[in-house]
Amino acid sequence: MARKIIIDTDPGQDDAIAILLALASPEDLDVLAITAVAGNVPLPLTTVNSLKMVELAGRPEVPVYAGCDRPMVRPLITAEYVHGKTGLDGADLPEPVTPVGSGHAVDRIIELVAANPPGSVTLCPLGPLTNIGTALQRAPEIAGRLGEIVLMGGGFFEGGNTTATAEFNIYVDPQAADIVFRSGVPITVMSLDVTHRALMLPRHLDRLKAVGTPVAIAAHGLLTFYERYDIEKYGMEGGPLHDPCVIAHLLRPGLFDGRLINVTIEVESELTMGMTVADWWGMSARPRNARWMRRVDADGFFDLIVERLARL
Repeated sequence: MARKIIIDTDPGQDDAIAILLALASPEDLDVLAITAVAGNVPLPLTTVNSLKMVELAGRPEVPVYAGCDRPMVRPLITAEYVHGKTGLDGADLPEPVTPVGSGHAVDRIIELVAANPPGSVTLCPLGPLTNIGTALQRAPEIAGRLGEIVLMGGGFFEGGNTTATAEFNIYVDPQAADIVFRSGVPITVMSLDVTHRALMLPRHLDRLKAVGTPVAIAAHGLLTFYERYDIEKYGMEGGPLHDPCVIAHLLRPGLFDGRLINVTIEVESELTMGMTVADWWGMSARPRNARWMRRVDADGFFDLIVERLARL
């Protein structure tokens, strides 16, 4: 039976690949909804970009809902310097004709979790946690009904990619992240510590391009544009592919390895605002609230992406 998921996202090229990976795997994942949030680019663009992905995948029946257009407390920061002005620079995709779903994404998340059996819905946040934190704040009873939250965000051993200590998704809305990590919901974290091991090497991109389908060609264009920033920043052979790690973990958990630890979000110090304080060595008495991933079989990860995207 396919696992029921809600993808909360701010596309972003890597979000786009994660959405395609999920939509290409209907036997494994039942995508109940895609909920857009402001992050990599403002909400109007993340909503349109989500619609572009369901149409590119040939899955326009998957509903897309627009959510929060700003963080809970702090001003919105965006990342056009990484993703380009549209968020999906690198591929010439048509404007979507599929309408956005009616109602606010936060309300839809609450309704979908309440409408399905307890423990059956997994939330997959790929961007700032504003929609998820707001839903948990507005309807705290859904925490006990969720099966799991598998998210991309944070970093500890790798430091941050937006400040010295904070990863972008957590830094954009640390207050929402704090609510999520204190919620009691089982959490799996795909942080920079693992995503920086999932590098898009030239051989991976060449394989994707060789598939030759419209989806594969679009994905190749998106990733070729996207990786240029991280290659220049980090001096790596290829750029890290962050958000698809969330979906790949649901499809092939054996590709990843980590441990259950305590993770606390810094929400007071401007010096370390948004830091994910990962107690890897168990130095505190704080409860272990998140499974923090650190290792990935990168070749197996990209094998999965190429194989699944070739289906679309």
